[in-house]
Amino acid sequence: MTRLARLRRRLRTRRRLVAAAVVTALVLGFGGYVAASTVSVYRHLTAAAGLLERLQQQAVARDVTGAHATLAALQEETAAARSAGDTLGWRVGSHVPLVGTDVLAVRTVAAAVDDIARQALPGLVDAADDITGGGLLPSGGRLALDPLRAAAPALAAADEVAQRARRQLDTIRTEDLIPRVRTAVAQAADGVDRLAALTASAARAARLLPTMLGGDRPRTYLMIFQNPAEIRASGGMPGAFAVLRADHGAVSMVSQGGAAADLKAFEKPVLPVDPAMQKLYGDRLTTFPANVNLTPHFPTTATLIREMYRVRTGVTVDGVVSVDPVALSYLLGATGPLAMPDGPPLRAETVVRLLLVDAYLGVDGPDLAAVKAKDQYFATAARTVFESLTGGAGAPLAVLAALAKAAGERRILLWNADPAEQALLDGTPMQGVLPLYDGAAPTVGVFLNDGTGAKLSYYLSGGAALTTGDCLADGRRQLRLRVTLGSDAPDHGLPDYVLGLRLGGDAYTMRTQVLIFSPTGGGVDDVRLDGKPALVGAGSERRRSVAVVMVDLAPGQRRTLEATLVTGAPPRDAPAAAGAPVEPALQLTPAVTQWKISTETGKACGSGD
Repeated sequence: MTRLARLRRRLRTRRRLVAAAVVTALVLGFGGYVAASTVSVYRHLTAAAGLLERLQQQAVARDVTGAHATLAALQEETAAARSAGDTLGWRVGSHVPLVGTDVLAVRTVAAAVDDIARQALPGLVDAADDITGGGLLPSGGRLALDPLRAAAPALAAADEVAQRARRQLDTIRTEDLIPRVRTAVAQAADGVDRLAALTASAARAARLLPTMLGGDRPRTYLMIFQNPAEIRASGGMPGAFAVLRADHGAVSMVSQGGAAADLKAFEKPVLPVDPAMQKLYGDRLTTFPANVNLTPHFPTTATLIREMYRVRTGVTVDGVVSVDPVALSYLLGATGPLAMPDGPPLRAETVVRLLLVDAYLGVDGPDLAAVKAKDQYFATAARTVFESLTGGAGAPLAVLAALAKAAGERRILLWNADPAEQALLDGTPMQGVLPLYDGAAPTVGVFLNDGTGAKLSYYLSGGAALTTGDCLADGRRQLRLRVTLGSDAPDHGLPDYVLGLRLGGDAYTMRTQVLIFSPTGGGVDDVRLDGKPALVGAGSERRRSVAVVMVDLAPGQRRTLEATLVTGAPPRDAPAAAGAPVEPALQLTPAVTQWKISTETGKACGSGD
């Protein structure tokens, strides 16, 4: 190497060292600046959180005047937080190494929260007088439709802002943040998610309810009560049912019955279904009212039970609604305890056990009289809650929050025979469907059907974890599913009615059929139970492969089911999706005990995975 070349090399090295020192100084200096200014942003956002809590309390208490004053103070705090994070230093800092991601995250949170305070909440508060005056919940058995229609534009605008803020926070990659910022972002995202769920429910209700509740003509609905003590794919065995009548906002329960006692079994299928579904579920789906929800696809369940009811009664209902006891417990949390005509009162903390365990104590066997008595008790409990709500019990926003929570967990499902009205439910949990196309969010379904012929599913508990796996040569992606199931059932002392048909062999052994639905266009491979190859049945439903495994659980036993799944091939005409992260999703049967769920986001195939 020549002397000139050595000199040039030393100069380049020196420049790199100087540049590195300058960058380090800038990072450290800006880190101190961020630390100082973050305190200001954090202080304003913390104050805003407290004011938002007060605003919610005032809304529940129908203190509209106080809510307006609180909103003004809230807007001052969110504006100050946004202003503190919108200086030139912060804008530059969002591009500085090491601290840039944290700076950008804080700025995003401040902007999203300020947008909600200035653009979403004013519309909600302005509509609060109509809402709390009965515009969004019945009073005296009637819902005032005109105030609801008047509030619809403000609720829709508020929901648009809340959903936009939710999407903004979803763009933050929390794994790259320092712990303090990661915690703050998580707390903000949780609050925005809850608000967005509420605004979505309120906006949809304001648009849908005036017609559903007979604003243009009287409507009739079949309400089925799913019993998760005998689990089915969409929740639980349909036992009791009721018929609701809606006419210009007046809602009444006109009759009640039981699926087994009143609808009975049919000799042949009441409606044709897709041949793949027929092969997967057999005639039980289309001939037994208690089995119409062996499939997780609620529109299929609804059309089948609607036709069964029509054949038996000659009445064609306008829609089907489904609820379960856990949803009733959420509503009781808003209304408070309710007296029953016979027996203990209904309370939020005890109603699930009351309906699914205590109601069966002393029942000798699974005869028709016992079935009818239990269905009647369940129906009476549901009528008690229904009449309380239509009578105006509970703070409106508390009831709405309970409804939103139950709907988000798919414990309230709705199908409407009018396609235009049903379209308003598209993409919501209340629709009760797996997405037709997954895209960058491949959805895996884990659905359960009782295989014991008993009421032991009350004692079922479990969890599910879905992680991303290897990329395949054709652009598809492997996913890895791990499902744990356990039985907390006692080993003695249960009545014969609960033990049922004892199809698991031992009377206290719980037999559960597990259906694993692949992502759309994908497949299910290598299914193992407790580490060993499982005996697997195979089928398909709506462009998804389905693996079926029977799992027996003795009292106190825990078992693990593992499977490798493959996503569908990426569409050729979607180049924009290239490089997008894979965000797998899980959809599961809502059981009595909440599932413990975890999913893992993975890098897109071809992005260095």
